[in-house]
Amino acid sequence: MRVDRSTIDLSGYPDLVVVYLGMRVNRPRGLLRMLGLGPQINRSWKDKPDGLLLHEDFIWSLLPPHAGMRQYWRDLDSLERWTRSDPHRLWWRTFLRDSGGTGFWHETYFMRGGVEAIYDDMAEPTGLARVAPRVPARGAMFSARRRAGDTTPATVAPVVLESDYYADEPETR
Repeated sequence: MRVDRSTIDLSGYPDLVVVYLGMRVNRPRGLLRMLGLGPQINRSWKDKPDGLLLHEDFIWSLLPPHAGMRQYWRDLDSLERWTRSDPHRLWWRTFLRDSGGTGFWHETYFMRGGVEAIYDDMAEPTGLARVAPRVPARGAMFSARRRAGDTTPATVAPVVLESDYYADEPETR
């Protein structure tokens, strides 16, 4: 007996973007942050943002709690427009001020080639951070588009500028 094999025809999705995201509880208060964001995240993708093709939820681990999702987007511009609009923009600004006892990460894979990733307040290396050396998210490594090697200008402004994010750090020479 043979296995019924099939594949997919992605020719209709030349700019497909696949993103894996996760939030891990680092401290007890992080569980409240994670549980508070869950319903908001569900509402956001159920509103069917332009360009979102599919959303799937995952549980990476129960101890420590580490939940996430995989999303398929039509293209990077659609994904960026959504991440830089409300409510995502507000979540991101809040997180960057205070992670709330959680860690956040994402890894993005592009049909046209390229991979990028970010790990914020992750207590343990996750995903590609277990494979490749971690480097500071500064300069060309600050934005997802630039980490992926895409030099085309973004169609929307970033949630936070690198110069603003690091504004209160003393200059080093």
